[in-house]
Amino acid sequence: MRDERIGDFLTQLAARVPAPGGGAVAALHAAQAAALVGMVARYSTGERYAEHRDIIERVTAEADRLRDEALRLAEADAAAFTAVTEAYRLPKDTDEAKGARSVAIARALAGAGKPPAEVIQVAQVVVELAEEILPVGNRNVITDVAAAAEAARAAATTARVNVEINLGGVRDELVHGKLTAAAARVPALVARAERLTAAVRERIAV
Repeated sequence: MRDERIGDFLTQLAARVPAPGGGAVAALHAAQAAALVGMVARYSTGERYAEHRDIIERVTAEADRLRDEALRLAEADAAAFTAVTEAYRLPKDTDEAKGARSVAIARALAGAGKPPAEVIQVAQVVVELAEEILPVGNRNVITDVAAAAEAARAAATTARVNVEINLGGVRDELVHGKLTAAAARVPALVARAERLTAAVRERIAV
């Protein structure tokens, strides 16, 4: 997925195929958010920002890592959703087959819930990095901090519904609890993203 042309990806996204879908889009939102934070950090180097060099370097490295991680999750989500589709296609012509199919579906749904749950975590860290870079970063690219916050918010809210759609079929209580906890973090993350955007808008209005 990471090597596809944007137009080709969008064509595939619009097609009547199981994947990619909303989960992959959530991960790509997170990847774009991380990339924007990395860009702001790279525009905040040189003598003028020397006193913040440690912060800038750490934010740059972490944003790059998160961008790569989000792309991995986009691919993982597509694969996981394909596994769910395949599980639903298993035979159910006997009681034994029905039982095996039910187990396979539950396992696949648990697997499908994990990538979007991890996307929420990536989005949360991206927002934290955006909060760090805002006070010290280059003012000329300050709107990209808001863009990163909004992309991270979209990643989290999109990922949340992709977690929730799988919850009903997850039988493993530990996995169910982890997925539920991941979804529950989204409102606070959204509020932080909104505050970031508001802070940027205040600065550019001056």
